Amino acid sequence: MKLLSGMGSYKSWIICCFFNFLIASLMGLLMRYLYLFPLNVNYSFLLHAHSHVAMLGWAYLMIYVLIVRFYLPKEKREKPIYNQLFWITEFAVIGMMISFPIQGYALFSIVFSTMHILLSYVFCWQVWKDSFEDKTSDHKLLLTAVLFMVFSTFGVWCLGPAVSMLGKQSAFYQIAIQFFLHFQFNGWFLFAVLALFLKQFEDKIDKKAFKIFFILLIVATFLTVAFPVSWYLENNLLSWINTVGVVLQLAAFVYFYKMLKPQIVWFKVNLDSTTKMVYGLALCSLFLKICIQLLVLIPNLGEVSHQIRSFIIGFIHLTTLGVITGFLFGVLIQNKLLSYQSYLLRTGIKCFILGYIATEVLLFLQGGFLYFGKGALLGYYGWVFGTSILIVVGLSLITVSIIKTKNTYFQ
Repeated sequence: MKLLSGMGSYKSWIICCFFNFLIASLMGLLMRYLYLFPLNVNYSFLLHAHSHVAMLGWAYLMIYVLIVRFYLPKEKREKPIYNQLFWITEFAVIGMMISFPIQGYALFSIVFSTMHILLSYVFCWQVWKDSFEDKTSDHKLLLTAVLFMVFSTFGVWCLGPAVSMLGKQSAFYQIAIQFFLHFQFNGWFLFAVLALFLKQFEDKIDKKAFKIFFILLIVATFLTVAFPVSWYLENNLLSWINTVGVVLQLAAFVYFYKMLKPQIVWFKVNLDSTTKMVYGLALCSLFLKICIQLLVLIPNLGEVSHQIRSFIIGFIHLTTLGVITGFLFGVLIQNKLLSYQSYLLRTGIKCFILGYIATEVLLFLQGGFLYFGKGALLGYYGWVFGTSILIVVGLSLITVSIIKTKNTYFQ
């Protein structure tokens, strides 16, 4: 069986990923609507659905598509296992999409999320086996991302024992969740999108600078987990470990810049304006993420960073919508898996970016108002709902543009 059941393209996979992203954004919009017009909807259940579909239905599956496309030899990626695995994983995502809003964390949602983890193990094993012979710099990042993916799930397997022994309010339970999220976002997702980005440089990067960047970033990723752990365990050592981790992360990205600097002019020459725009979004968001992690080293800011909700949401969206999605959009458009010639796509991308920037400004502004004791921002909930509509409209236009584009773009 050929990839995608004889279609000879990635189109149906990509449409599926954007469908998941659109559903997750609609759930997010509904959550913001509930602040303005309360409905008989369980906000907590909806939040679980939104986060799971965004992480596992969009980020995970889109990375899945691009890994198969760019890291597997043609004869390997045409193996039936990858197509079958994709659609079974999408079945698990749809299961979470339906079960979480209805019951929250309960039997069916736990079954589907566990199923997703087990399927991800199969994917990681297949990728490791089918692409191991590649020795490029970006491939080392990819294999590290795969290891972080597996490592992050240790936190999930601790949740059952944590609930049965100590309960959901225990520090152990909360730390297990933070462990999973930290190594998903800062390990699996970040390393995977950086690998895909560096892949576009055709291994022309400075090898010595890459080696230093690579080692520093791995060490920093392990050390910075101390920050979310410090929310539940009081120990001065944790803040020192996190400080070292954040400084090493900064050093890593200094080497990241040094590594790419000689190739930047060559790289930009081959990019259209839309690809430049989304890569710019990703790199600016990455820079802001590093700056925020440096800022929270200030004890007072570190203390409130996890207490002011808009700061938390702003930071999560900075990572997911800015860094991860920015790099994914860039790789997709650069390689014509999305057609930059489509007016609908270009308009959709602009709407999405405008909505993302506007909501981020509002979230951090609201957090700042609360931090300085100024109360709520005037008309905040209305403004954040209105700007979130732009994200939904943008993703709708992008999805329609993919459906309307001829299959030749997806070869």
